[in-house]
Amino acid sequence: MSIDEFVKEVEKLGLTVTEEELEKLNIIYDTLIEVNKTMNLTRITEKDDVYLKHFYDSLTLAKVYDLSKAKTLCDIGTGAGFPGLVLKIFYPNLEITLVDSLLKRVNYLNNLIDKLHLTGIKAFHNRAEDLIKEGKKFDIVTARAVASLPKLLLWTMLLVNKNGSFLAMKGNVREELELSKDIMKKHNWYVNNKETFTLPNKEDVRTILEIKNKA
Repeated sequence: MSIDEFVKEVEKLGLTVTEEELEKLNIIYDTLIEVNKTMNLTRITEKDDVYLKHFYDSLTLAKVYDLSKAKTLCDIGTGAGFPGLVLKIFYPNLEITLVDSLLKRVNYLNNLIDKLHLTGIKAFHNRAEDLIKEGKKFDIVTARAVASLPKLLLWTMLLVNKNGSFLAMKGNVREELELSKDIMKKHNWYVNNKETFTLPNKEDVRTILEIKNKA
């Protein structure tokens, strides 16, 4: 995905792309590739692939939820900062908490956040269970390629505000949804929105689930 293609596809998501946002993404890309030489951040390193499978993919949450209406977001198992770091650039309204269990990645992210001069976003060396014990709650909780849906639900739904949402970023999710039926019924959780689509390369299938608590 070229930068021009990225801009075109992101605009289809209902977002505008400014030169400042593109500059920040370029800084993320350059830093990611440089640090990845000595730290295992990603297997995806070609520029076109990073823009497609990390940057664009992070923004596809717009297909199921208007993040401009949320105030707080927690990205569980953020890894190299996707989707949370990219979301902050396009949704400056969000107060974002990035959570990862590997201290090296957390330090990388906080250094990158400083480099980008971003405020209202910070990475923490934590696990979802730690945040649950602390009683933390968020409007939106996201997770991308972290664990199976049944396991994710137990971590994430306890972090979601009463009227908030868990946005699960998955591939083919049919089997995981089937395995999640009992736990969702037990806790009064339900799928409020579901969007399955193919990335613009026409190869990678994605499914985004919005899961909520029944009032």
